[in-house]
Parts: sequence; C-alpha cells; structure tokens
Amino acid sequence: MHCRHCQAALSLPLVDLGSAPPSNAYLTADDLQKAELWYPLRVLVCEHCWLVQTADFARADQLFDADYAYFSSYSTTWLTHAERYVDAMVERFGLSAASRVVEVAANDGYLLQFVQRRGIPCTGVEPTASTAAAARARGIPIVQDFFGERLAEQLLAEDGPVDLMVANNVLAHVPDINDFVRGFRRLLKPRGVATFEFPHLLRLISDTQFDTIYHEHFSYLSLTAGERIFRSCGLQVFDVVELPTHGGSLRVFTQRLDTGAHPLAASVTRLLDLEHRASLDSPAGYAGFQAKTDLIKDSFLEFLLSARRQGRKVAAYGAAAKGNTLLNYAGVRRDLVPYVVDRNPAKLGKYLPGSRIPIVAEGRIRDERPAAILVLPWNLRSEVMDQLAYAREWGSRFVTFVPELRVS
Repeated sequence: MHCRHCQAALSLPLVDLGSAPPSNAYLTADDLQKAELWYPLRVLVCEHCWLVQTADFARADQLFDADYAYFSSYSTTWLTHAERYVDAMVERFGLSAASRVVEVAANDGYLLQFVQRRGIPCTGVEPTASTAAAARARGIPIVQDFFGERLAEQLLAEDGPVDLMVANNVLAHVPDINDFVRGFRRLLKPRGVATFEFPHLLRLISDTQFDTIYHEHFSYLSLTAGERIFRSCGLQVFDVVELPTHGGSLRVFTQRLDTGAHPLAASVTRLLDLEHRASLDSPAGYAGFQAKTDLIKDSFLEFLLSARRQGRKVAAYGAAAKGNTLLNYAGVRRDLVPYVVDRNPAKLGKYLPGSRIPIVAEGRIRDERPAAILVLPWNLRSEVMDQLAYAREWGSRFVTFVPELRVS
C-alpha cells in the first residue's frame, strides 16, 4: 500500500485489529440469515508525511450508503457544541446575511440549523440519503454528493465563492484526501476561512483510543500531517484549538495560501512542537500501541466473563461505531452482552454488525435492571450517565474501558 497523501510506500504498523464488518453497517432481521462482508482492519503509518491510515479494503460508497444510520442530532452534547461553534464563527469572522456558509458532511442539519436561524445563507453537502433527507426536512438546502474538486467547481458555478466552509469529523472519512482538501481551496473566497475538526491522533495514541479505528475512518490525523496536506493543496493553517470532543479533537483554521490575510497564531507552532516532543514525526511515537490495545481488550473480556459467572446482568448503551470496533475485536456476542440500547429510531430493531447484538429501546434497561451498563460511546459518558441516572436506584454501575477500566 502507498500513502493516500504523498504516495510513499507504507510499512510501519500502528495496530492490527484483525477483521471486522463496516462499523455502521447495521443489520435487519432478514440480514441475520445472510453472510456479512468482513474486511481486514489494519492501520499503517507513513514515515514520509506521518499520515496514519487504514489499509484500503472497503470503498467509500460501500461505507456511506443510503441506509447510513449515524444521525448527529441525537447527542445533546454535540448539538451544544455545534451551536457554540456557530456563535463563535459569527462573532470572530463577522458573518451576516451577506455571507455564505457551506458545510461538508452536513449530516442531518445538526449545525446548519443554527446558521440558518441567524439568517445566514447556507448549503450542506451530504452524500448519505438518510441524513440528507433529515436535513432537508429542517428546510436546509442539501447537495447529495461526495465532496471534492469536481463538486466544488459545480457549487462555485452555481452560487459563487464562500465565506466560511465547515468540515466537522469528515476529513478522516475521505479516501482521496488531496482531492477533498483542494475542493475547499477552490470554493473559498480570497479571504474566506475553512475549519476542520477531527479527533487528534496524539490523544488516540496517548489514551489508547483504538476503538475509534474503523473502516469509515481512512485517516487518523495529527497537525503535523494535516499541515503538510493543507499546504500542498493550497491552504494555510493559521490557528488551531484543542477541543474535548470525541476524546480530544482539533479545530484547525485554514485560509487560502495565496490570498489569506489572517495572521499565524502562536497555537500552531506550540501544537506542532507538542507533537514533535511526543515523537509523532518518528517511528518511536507509534511503538507499543498494539500491546496497550490488547490489554484493554483482555480486561474487557475478563469483566464480561466475571459478570456472567456471578450471574450479574450486563447491558450496553450506545450503538456506536467505536463500540462495534471494541466488541468485534474482543469477539463479544449476545451471550456476554444480550442487547444495546440506543435513542436513534433508525437503529432500533436492528442488530450490531459482526456481534449481531440487538438494538433496543431504553425501556429494556428499566425492565431488566442490569447490574452494569457498558457505555460504548465513552466520549458521551457524562451525558449517558445523566440520562440513565434512574439506574442508580437499583445500584447499577456505569462502565467504560477506554483508556482504561472505569466503574462509577
């Protein structure tokens, strides 16, 4: 395999998680009678540009299909984050009714609804039919397509250049990262701004967040690698902010390399130096991740086996992609985790890919009163604990396993 950015040959491994089906390929009852497609799940490191990437086996159109079931609006934490982002961008860059905003990977309109409420013209780009329909139901204009230079040219011809482009948790999801980023350069006004949010590779490694690895994530990004990619595609990073979302993320501010007027913030140099000190620009920074991953997997299995031996009921909350990576790498099935609860109606009545654990409504927890609730989307731990606070009445404990076993 060659690097999807610089085309250098790849040989340095980060982790091998065996094989798994796509993490968002939820199953219907009829699907249980059919075979599933499983792909190897290996991650490699480019020793030339330091982009960390999943080995290519699955195509994007297979992963982000018409039945894609991830809807951003079912997390109150994420909605709050989106609203605060819009408020901050309006204030910082003076956006108004005379401005134009485009969000790539607009999902169900979770963010653009706040742009629209401020009277700012906006358009969303979203390739998945299910979430695009939900955004349109909110009255948000949606272009249902994958973004890149071709679509950027089309949007430019139809509506002109853009003041602000938003790309939250999508940069990791694109197989042709160069074409994707060049599309932003093409669509921005001379003094326009594009922001990218993505989970920070530094936190993935330091906290052993291996469950954030799945086929839908083609890349795992540091600022070290990201800055090189942006620059080669005509964008300059002028600011970066560390965020708590998704276990630790970056919000990277970019502008056109040829015309941008925003001064370079000290945060960029500071974070690049932090990553250098963590050896993200050398093989040493990636050593030992496999061993730490396996320790977490083993502790997870030991917990579940102990609970079964003791006759303690265990439930799971959150039919999340990261939970599917954990369950499938550990080989967990319904004998150890009989069901998972989720609030998203698009997932209810379906089954997790690989493990085939049924996805049920929250009432199951009230009825069965489990002794332990596994919070699979550990980044939403506080939100889930508040939502299920009533489980304390019968002594239920909340459990997460990344970056380590935590019971409360």
